[in-house]
Amino acid sequence: MRRYWLIFAQAVTVCLGILFVVTTLRPDLLRLAGPAAAPAVQAAVPAGPPATRAAGLASYADGVARAAPAVVNVYTTKLVNVPLIPLPDDPILRQLFGNMPGASRQQATTSLGSGVIVSQDGFVLTNYHVVQAAEAIEVALADGRKDSAKVVGADPDTDLAVLKLGSLRNLPTAVLAPDKGLRVGDVVLAIGNPFGVGQTTTQGIVSALGRNGLGLNTYEHFIQTDAAINPGNSGGALVDAQGSLVGINTAIYSESGGSMGIGFATPIDIARRVMDEIVKTGKVKRGWLGIEPQDITPELARAFQLERDAGGVIIAGVLRDGPAARAGLRVGDIVQSVNGKPMISTNGLLAEIAQLPTGERARLGLLRGGKISELDVVVGTRPGRPR
Repeated sequence: MRRYWLIFAQAVTVCLGILFVVTTLRPDLLRLAGPAAAPAVQAAVPAGPPATRAAGLASYADGVARAAPAVVNVYTTKLVNVPLIPLPDDPILRQLFGNMPGASRQQATTSLGSGVIVSQDGFVLTNYHVVQAAEAIEVALADGRKDSAKVVGADPDTDLAVLKLGSLRNLPTAVLAPDKGLRVGDVVLAIGNPFGVGQTTTQGIVSALGRNGLGLNTYEHFIQTDAAINPGNSGGALVDAQGSLVGINTAIYSESGGSMGIGFATPIDIARRVMDEIVKTGKVKRGWLGIEPQDITPELARAFQLERDAGGVIIAGVLRDGPAARAGLRVGDIVQSVNGKPMISTNGLLAEIAQLPTGERARLGLLRGGKISELDVVVGTRPGRPR
């Protein structure tokens, strides 16, 4: 019995010695010798889609793949007058160069913007300032194809324009998101060609809706986003996480010329209406009364002896022979409602009038001389701004 005990003790000692050596010199051998089921479980986790590999991680690759092919680069060529430096009064120099004092010559300049293909017919939505005064327009698709384009129509009041491609077919088109479906906090992606580096996608959220009073356009109702928008992005796409078009990138607030996290895009519901009218008639018709409205300031409220909660917009000017003047609207009248809808700001009043059908009557709720009254006005057509 003692003999067996000695053999057992020696075997245990040898095994412990081997384990000590392996643990010290080759610890990886112990991991490889672990349970066989463990690697199978670990290998099974990453097999799912990239967006679900780990909690909290997400990918917008599917949305970008859906939207990016319809976003194009817009190259424009414009002719500008360049003044020439007067040469000394030398006949030989004048014969060679031919420039007289005060003379100028035309020089072609190129600029870059973005656009979005919105139909198989080749219509492209972009900003008006991208194609303004352009002599020639070329559009480059993400797949490498290029085509010339012409301006179908433009709406300077919303800084939108519609282009028509010349000959390309089988075009990728953007999917337009439903109107009024966007919320503050929703994830959005800005796609365009900033600084000419090539198609780029940036990500952010909707910071605010209905931004106005910025002095950019006549009619402002912008989406504000912190997705990086830089020069060259103008006219590009603002899409949601699924790749549906929610806006057209228009402007940025910047003190340096680059993105500072405050960008603005025209909502798709406005862009859709403008595009449909331009495609149908070549221009946008808006209601017009021929008035100059002004917000009520505390000083004006005291001057007009208005109550603290009195709403409305003061009429600061009335165009002679305009629709409002013919209906009897006067300077100093306070418009409190249009067709029963309360008015609280100049931007709101102008936007409401713009949506009124031309030729039809609109009922204005007024405060005149401290008394409430109503006035019917036949809506006119807003004169177009020169392009």
